[in-house]
Amino acid sequence: MSIFTDLKTSLEEAAEIKKENMEPSRITSYTIEDVKAIREDILNVSRSEFAKAMSVSVETVKSWENKRRNPSGLAAKVLHTIKDNPEFYKALEAH
Repeated sequence: MSIFTDLKTSLEEAAEIKKENMEPSRITSYTIEDVKAIREDILNVSRSEFAKAMSVSVETVKSWENKRRNPSGLAAKVLHTIKDNPEFYKALEAH
């Protein structure tokens, strides 16, 4: 299959899922982690250090910690990974 055919098929499937004519083949979701507990209790780093490693603003970290906003997408996945494997944070921090 060409990439065009793959993309077309994916878009057609997405349209059918949205119309509820088809079930998604998989759903990936992550629980909302306690960002403040990860930062303070597991990593013991400041908000600014954490924000820099996560490539977000300090205000974003504050909003996650105060539960005004939820980390989504890659940030949610990264937080989940850090919680399970704190050593992963050191790799983020190094880049």
